[in-house]
Amino acid sequence: MPLQEIILVSVAPTSATQGSGNVSLYDLNTGSSLLSFKQTSAPPHCTASIETRDGQGGLVLAAQADKSLLNVYAFQKDQLHLRIVLPEKLTCLTIDLLGNYCAGGTSTGRVYLWEVASGILFNSFEAHYRRLTTLRFTSDGSALISASEDSGVSVWPIPRLLDNVVQNEIPAPYHTLSDHTLPVTDIVCGIGGFPHCRVLTSSLDNSCKLWDLSTRTLLTTFLFPHPIVAIAMDATERTFFASSAEGRIHQVNLFRKRTDKIGHRSNVMEAVGGAGLGSAERIGQEEAAERQRLIVVGYPVTSMSISTTSALLIVGTSAGYVQIYDIASQQLIRSITAHKDFSITAVRTMLKPQDLMGHASLGDPSSFKEPIPIRSIPSFQRTRDPKTRENHDVLLIPPAHPATTVPRAPGPTLSDLVEAHRFFTLPTLAASSTAAVGPASSARIAELEAELTQAREQLARAKNLNNALWESTVSAVLADRKDKLSTPSAETTTPLNGGTEVGDISGRAKKRGRTD
Repeated sequence: MPLQEIILVSVAPTSATQGSGNVSLYDLNTGSSLLSFKQTSAPPHCTASIETRDGQGGLVLAAQADKSLLNVYAFQKDQLHLRIVLPEKLTCLTIDLLGNYCAGGTSTGRVYLWEVASGILFNSFEAHYRRLTTLRFTSDGSALISASEDSGVSVWPIPRLLDNVVQNEIPAPYHTLSDHTLPVTDIVCGIGGFPHCRVLTSSLDNSCKLWDLSTRTLLTTFLFPHPIVAIAMDATERTFFASSAEGRIHQVNLFRKRTDKIGHRSNVMEAVGGAGLGSAERIGQEEAAERQRLIVVGYPVTSMSISTTSALLIVGTSAGYVQIYDIASQQLIRSITAHKDFSITAVRTMLKPQDLMGHASLGDPSSFKEPIPIRSIPSFQRTRDPKTRENHDVLLIPPAHPATTVPRAPGPTLSDLVEAHRFFTLPTLAASSTAAVGPASSARIAELEAELTQAREQLARAKNLNNALWESTVSAVLADRKDKLSTPSAETTTPLNGGTEVGDISGRAKKRGRTD
């Protein structure tokens, strides 16, 4: 059975008379409600989730707006799983992809970093001068990026924040992105391990900026006609969406057709900006064909997300509507209106959890012999404790039964890769070969074949001549040696006085003695 994608929606009341909000899960394709977690009112950027993976159930974490509390929900039940008391109220919250670390920001500019499995507070430091607006981990979880109302964006390497040696020192950021002039509203981290990744930031100064962390440079600045409050970028980093408080969403392509010197567009694609010179691209002054990339929602936009397939754009509004747009056609295909008059504070897409209450399996329920355990999460520390850091006890759950592991999308096999290679290469080769065959080509082929036959005949004659020459030369050398061996040696002589043959010194000595 194919994997399904769902939408996680965080809802908060707009007034005290509306009661509390909730966190709800919806099917992306049908818009039907799957599960709802009650008794929570998380402000923007204060909802995070851990997906079900490695045989452990997933969690949803929501920091409350009016209290220093963190509500924890499990996908296996619709009731509150755990309530954690925090050191102070959080203004933003994030968790890395693997669920190892949780970071929270406050209105005073302080950042807290906890380990999820142990609850240990590894670090707490003043990161900014004013209220933190958003926090993001890089895709590999090796760095934490913080944004604030002081218009600054700082990058903090996680190993530096976990180092016991410098716990009494104020950590230094890897780099500070300080080109914005007004509060930063949102951050998107691109693919790639830190620092080999790009970061997109938005601000109330009517701009979005694209940064390269490896070179610590500003690549491009995108200027908009309105302040930007939320951004979303597709997984391949080909395009991103920027929304304003007026409900206008701009689609910005990061690649475009190259324009020649006379203004004509070619079929060659080039990157927009990215020359390392901080070039600026003004959005909203394009040609008529380019203006079709503008989506008018009609309500103030609070949050956006792109589906895993990069085919759908999910938009949350302050009026309580969740709008789903087709990216290719820019058409509204579905609207979720169950939270009308509330405010949507967060939307994100994720794969449907295998242990989701009421939807426990993606296949036959009888195939699961054991239930998936809920991921262990203790209460978070409110102050740093050196002794706890030294002991560092972490509760680990043994690997689950193979039948309870989360099914993953099968990867391509060797035969699939070979077939894909054949599909992309053989047709091209066959077409080029067919196109090359013609009357002139046939005559040339016949000529080359005749030359090849003649060359082979000449080579055969040369080999025969070489063999004959070799045999005659070897025979002559052997005959000459045989003649030399049959001739008497120069050292053997015949005596003059009829004596015997003397061939050595002793013989000569005897002859001299006889004549004396």
